Amino acid sequence: MKFTNKDLDGAVRAGVIARETRDALVAFFEDGRGGAPAFTMANVLYYLGGLIVIGAMTIFVTDAWERLGGLGHLLIGAGYGLAFLGMGNWLWRKREQRVPGGILVTAAVCMTPLTVYGIQELSGWWVWDAPGMYEDFYRWIKGGWFFMEIGTVAVGGLALRRFRFPFVTLPVAFSLWFLSMDLTAVLYGPDFTWDQRKVVSLCFGLAMLAAGYLVDRRTRQDFAFWLYLFGMIAFWCGLTSLDSDSELGKFVYCCVNLLLMAVSVILQRRVFIVFGALGVSIYLGHLAADVFDDTLSFSFALSGLGLLVILAGLQYHKHREAIEEKALCLLPAAIRRTLPRYR
Repeated sequence: MKFTNKDLDGAVRAGVIARETRDALVAFFEDGRGGAPAFTMANVLYYLGGLIVIGAMTIFVTDAWERLGGLGHLLIGAGYGLAFLGMGNWLWRKREQRVPGGILVTAAVCMTPLTVYGIQELSGWWVWDAPGMYEDFYRWIKGGWFFMEIGTVAVGGLALRRFRFPFVTLPVAFSLWFLSMDLTAVLYGPDFTWDQRKVVSLCFGLAMLAAGYLVDRRTRQDFAFWLYLFGMIAFWCGLTSLDSDSELGKFVYCCVNLLLMAVSVILQRRVFIVFGALGVSIYLGHLAADVFDDTLSFSFALSGLGLLVILAGLQYHKHREAIEEKALCLLPAAIRRTLPRYR
């Protein structure tokens, strides 16, 4: 059942609820039902403008930026960051303007890589050799970017302590994803192998997923989404790129992706089912192209399997609560109590 402001006004006139309660309920629902911001044209414009600003100062920079030098990079990064932070803080104090305020704070955090890059240019202090131009930060895997990523994670963490706005976790999770790639060069040196990179990406992705799990549903707002997304990218890409010459290894890969789809139901997170479905599709494509290439019946058998999956979906939809309850009962009680849905 849905309620409008008119219904709430009627409840106030009837003496069912107090005027203060009515105002609190309106503020709660207009703030995105206590969680994500409401889907309004104003919020769409806020996020669109914020993404344009962030993109302009990060992934859309050009070769012309190199003419600024280290001091220019430092002044622009720190200047823009402080300006965004000041405007964001001013809007944040106005409850009805917290969405644009939080977006500007996020933009301030996104200026950290440029600021750190400027400091490193001036000091000449890199992990190894200078990794290249600032625009290469978003293109190439190099250990020299390490402190830019660590700095962004640290500044984002500090921002989250003051501004409880989930979008701030975007640059944090994004930098952690980049760190999962550049960390290979830090651990193994510039002559790392691709196999080492794959393993580091897989393990780091798992760590990010674990971090997302720990913060999931601790508050009404969703601070886990970006950790899950970029953690899943790091883990799944590392897993998918691992070479396996055996059919058993490829079958295990399919099973892991099926497990991800099951996890999506337990955690109620769509990102797991998206990547899991992609992985299963890759395995089925392998069967069609390499294993049963000359077998006419494979396509018919696979279509039959698809119909069975649809029927299973119908049964699941019909008995969803009972099935999920039984599935949860299979988990040890200690694990079941830690699930986000029970927090």
